[in-house]
Amino acid sequence: MIYLDYNATTPLCDQAREGMLPYLDRHFGNPSSVHAAGREARAAVDDARDQLAGLLSVRSHEIIFTCGGTESCNLAVLGLARRRSSRGGHIVSNKAEHHAVLNTLEYLEKCEGFEITWLNVSRDGMIDLDQLAAVIRPDTRLVSIMTANNETGVIQVMREISQICRGHGVLLHSDMVQAFGKVQIDLSLVDAASFAAHKFYGPKGAGFLFLRSGLSIEPIMFGGAHENERRPGTENVAAIAGMAAAAEWTLRDCDSEQERERRLRDELWTRISQNVPDAKQNGANAPRLANTLNVSLLGLDSEMLLIALDLEGVCASSGSACMVGSVVASHVLLAMDLPIEHARSAVRFSLGKWTTADEIKAAGDAVRKIVDRLETRKSAYAVA
Repeated sequence: MIYLDYNATTPLCDQAREGMLPYLDRHFGNPSSVHAAGREARAAVDDARDQLAGLLSVRSHEIIFTCGGTESCNLAVLGLARRRSSRGGHIVSNKAEHHAVLNTLEYLEKCEGFEITWLNVSRDGMIDLDQLAAVIRPDTRLVSIMTANNETGVIQVMREISQICRGHGVLLHSDMVQAFGKVQIDLSLVDAASFAAHKFYGPKGAGFLFLRSGLSIEPIMFGGAHENERRPGTENVAAIAGMAAAAEWTLRDCDSEQERERRLRDELWTRISQNVPDAKQNGANAPRLANTLNVSLLGLDSEMLLIALDLEGVCASSGSACMVGSVVASHVLLAMDLPIEHARSAVRFSLGKWTTADEIKAAGDAVRKIVDRLETRKSAYAVA
């Protein structure tokens, strides 16, 4: 099997597994209990918080543990939008966001009286900075812009976005789920940022929200005083320990690894473009994650392509894996105002630490073989 879907999820690294094992076995206490078993578990949670804070150059109390990226995004958007207000307000975002933000904003718009301004996105996936500056109003409560897009890998200019928000005194949240371990992260630029462990070789079911010191946030769940009364529920001690271990391991050789993945990604595009003349690379003229290649194979259907790739032993996707196995036209590519045929024929290849040059060659050969076969079949149908 050739796994080229690292943006969907990553394998668990050995360091994360080893970090988790003690808390799946002998150190099983509830971290809220006052006895020795509970104190052992609490120490693990506190140590992981300190470790993550150190890696990101923030304060420990600015880290809120969650069950993953979606909850982190929901807590940031709902919690910051609702603070100090019973109902309504103005929020700025864009239609290329992950559904964890997109659907949350649509809910606020439909059910809680918020007005959402959706920024334009260029054909390369970049937001319009002039438009951002122009649409911020006195009642704007929040701007939410993802750092790196999960489908195209396009990286927004967060420093410039931050300067605009700071100049207007508006809070800025960023979905950084795809950014961790792939680009340099500066949390001083934002007020809140969302992360998920399974995107950087940690366990599924763990994530965290960075919330700048001094900011209050409305909880979105109720039932306990955990996480300084910001997120109730017994902490997943093993997953939290594994997440911290994975984060440290991922950042250890970040720059050299991203350069390696960039070379492999470009090699894959070269192989595809040479053999498929109608292939289009989406977001090609924007800054992008080194590991992400989003390609439209015009005239072909994403679902058919993914099934064919799977039969050839290649794991890829059409974009977000959070659509419960469905293959639909990419909302990200449509937000970029690309033609519908681009969105319906898009495939995302995303590389990771275990991707090899041999796998890239084999994947490129598989794409060529599939396209040739599908084109031959189409020609036969046309003649018939």
